[in-house]
Amino acid sequence: MNGAESLVRSLLANGVDTCFANPGTSEMHFVAALDRVEGVRCVLGLHENVVTGMADGYYRISGKPAATLLHCGPGLSNGSANLHNARRAESGIVNIVGDHATGHRPYDSPLTADVPALAGAVSASVCTPASTKTLGADAARAVAIARQHPGRIATLILPADISWSEGGVEATQNDPSPPPVIDPLAVETARQMLGEQGRSLILLGNSTATHEGIGLAYAIAGHTGADVMASSTVACHPGGRGTHAFPRVPYPVDDAIKVLAAYDSVLLVNCPPPVGFFGYPGKPSLLCRTDAVVHTLSRREQDGTEALRLLATALGLDAGAVNRPAAEPRQDIELPRGEPTPEKLDQALAALLPEQAIIVDESITYSNGFTLTRAAAAPHDWLIITGGAIGGGMPVATGAAIAGGGRQVVNLQADGSAAYTLQALWTQARENLPCTTILLNNRRYNILLGEYRNVGAVPGPTAMSMLDLGNPDIRWADLARSLGVEAERVATMEECTQALSRGFASGKPYFIELLV
Repeated sequence: MNGAESLVRSLLANGVDTCFANPGTSEMHFVAALDRVEGVRCVLGLHENVVTGMADGYYRISGKPAATLLHCGPGLSNGSANLHNARRAESGIVNIVGDHATGHRPYDSPLTADVPALAGAVSASVCTPASTKTLGADAARAVAIARQHPGRIATLILPADISWSEGGVEATQNDPSPPPVIDPLAVETARQMLGEQGRSLILLGNSTATHEGIGLAYAIAGHTGADVMASSTVACHPGGRGTHAFPRVPYPVDDAIKVLAAYDSVLLVNCPPPVGFFGYPGKPSLLCRTDAVVHTLSRREQDGTEALRLLATALGLDAGAVNRPAAEPRQDIELPRGEPTPEKLDQALAALLPEQAIIVDESITYSNGFTLTRAAAAPHDWLIITGGAIGGGMPVATGAAIAGGGRQVVNLQADGSAAYTLQALWTQARENLPCTTILLNNRRYNILLGEYRNVGAVPGPTAMSMLDLGNPDIRWADLARSLGVEAERVATMEECTQALSRGFASGKPYFIELLV
């Protein structure tokens, strides 16, 4: 077999059966191998940043890595923003980047780029196979790295001649390395800290934001009097009836400082200390009090849930008996009426959300935290954009829908961010995915108005024009239809709830442009 076929077979042997792709000339032998080897679902994206965002969303729901296929250095560069988000989400991805044939590289043709350097910025590992014979084994190692707790990006650079040459060897399964063991001293220090006077916070990061991890944290909190909170950018967590309340550290720096000021000690479980997204004049970077005791129970690469089990046991609790809260019976929530507001949109979602839905939240400024939905809606998963690179919402929703196997996906989507990766709607239509997008059209980059205030700058007419998306108006519903998605434009909550009901009932991609 040639190298490309050995690569496909090795991916399948190691559990990678989905490939998000935007291929070019250098990757044609890999694409041809997908025809010869059954078992890989290949999903086309019209832009590389859609491709990488889909792989991120896929991992967050499935818990297993997919492959991406990108064309040379420019394709990797196009996809880097959502690879950045995926790295912060700790999503496992096998990132395959085609490259020139090794004999052609010295001629410095127009597409030649320093692919290893570009990949290194977003990858836990970067490998260029030395030969066709080693390609399968290198792919197996890449999958093992991507599967390593808590999930990593492994980039495999694929020169065209290594792909087309004969002599490929299929690799067997390569298991990931286990996570580093939990330090007993870290557990004992946490036990002592939570037993001291003062108010304590247990702060959970990505891989601990599960029913079990949150349940353990709440059992420990109930025993010690601590509070439980998620880091501001936790990638995915459960919500709805039958889940514990799980507030996040607020994004606005002043709000975060105010919330965290109440705590004398902060216990970090698989997350770093809470810091602001940006540095602002006269404001701290570290958001908890300077005199607060901050202790790390487990690092990102460790098993935070196991650390919580050990801490619960050290406190005399039965870590195996932790249960989720009982699900309250579904209550009728009145459908909102009149002019749209964040609170009314929250109410509408809480009332109408189907069971086991997936919400992908890139609502940015048009959000009240959706506290009613997260508390009273049907059980669901909640995903946010983790790395601050806008344009993740639509691709992440698309990948989550592919992983979800028919689960309804709701994408709460700011208009400014949507303009980055609108092409994801085409993939939703092509794959016939149950994605309902609520496009929050305020015709501006609203978040930057707040950032002007935070940095102490005073915007004038030129600056304000740079935040304006209404000159000319973007006809979002028309754009969605042009990409094959049924769409409508609504201006009242009565229209919005009716559109939501239609979208959920359709089982297909549906686009709602909500004027706010």
